[in-house]
Amino acid sequence: MYQTGQKRATIYFDPALHRALRLKAAETDCSVSALVNEAVKAALSEDVDDLEAFELRENEPDHAFEDVVRDLRRRGKI
Repeated sequence: MYQTGQKRATIYFDPALHRALRLKAAETDCSVSALVNEAVKAALSEDVDDLEAFELRENEPDHAFEDVVRDLRRRGKI
């Protein structure tokens, strides 16, 4: 059931979400644990992508919101 090195945690789900998760697990012949692990991995992967994008743009100049809005108005965009 558990592989060596895996950690156990208690997670509380909204009842409707838990029901949907159990149904998906049954439909995909996967465990709830495997589905949750994959979802967490996907979310963390998105975070890594976001952090990399932030690093690529860290040297870009900052623009004040007010200046951007004024420029849009000046150019007739709003």
